[in-house]
Amino acid sequence: MQFHFAHNNFNVMDLEKSLAFYKEALGLVEVRRKEAPDGSFILAFLGDGSSKHQLELTWLKNWEKDSYNLGDNEFHLAFETDDLEGAREKHRAMDCIIYENKQMGIYFIVDPDGYWIEIVPEKK
Repeated sequence: MQFHFAHNNFNVMDLEKSLAFYKEALGLVEVRRKEAPDGSFILAFLGDGSSKHQLELTWLKNWEKDSYNLGDNEFHLAFETDDLEGAREKHRAMDCIIYENKQMGIYFIVDPDGYWIEIVPEKK
């Protein structure tokens, strides 16, 4: 028996805003969508074009709070890049860098809902 990563999920308040952020910040594009027949939710699956792993963004129509409780934000996604300095410049221009650890050679960006995404150099 084998298991393979399929996707991670983030719940979002504004699906269109999140789709735009992930496209601009990380080049992710929507690869499929599932909408509830009653309109109560939308699931948008994003891919990077090179791996099977996807990010599922879930929008819930009747979510009555202003945000999601992300706890201490100790969980996160990580993305490798072949151009760390170019990525850092792009994210600095987007004003979405939330934390940098130059000693480790990594940094984190934050999405519109407060989720942290780690950016790491490609392993060679």
